[in-house]
Amino acid sequence: QVQLMESGGGSVQAGGSLRLSCAASTDSFRRLCVTWFRQAPGKEREGVASLYTGDRSTDYAASVKGRFIISQDNAENTVYLQMNSLKPEDTAKYYCAAGGCRTWPGSRWMFRPTNFRTWGQGNQVTVSA
Repeated sequence: QVQLMESGGGSVQAGGSLRLSCAASTDSFRRLCVTWFRQAPGKEREGVASLYTGDRSTDYAASVKGRFIISQDNAENTVYLQMNSLKPEDTAKYYCAAGGCRTWPGSRWMFRPTNFRTWGQGNQVTVSA
């Protein structure tokens, strides 16, 4: 059973950068599907970036493509979300979610919250204008 511990987040002005970390307690780090989701008040949870650790396949929501980068550190069993050129509309609580995978399952699967049973505790990201 994977356990996830998130860190990072905070407050920044528009145009700034933040990095989120998601450390996974598992012996199968290289067979994980990991997606960063976010949820703003009154809105549905949406996937923003996903990664399959086996071959480093990635995908991004259109709203963050070119600004956010998802990456992994195998030595640290950690997945990162580097967020650049932040906008006020990026303000939300960010969660990492993970599950065992044998291959890249496709973006539609990765961005569906109900496909994940293991979630981090969430970290708030606030971007001011």
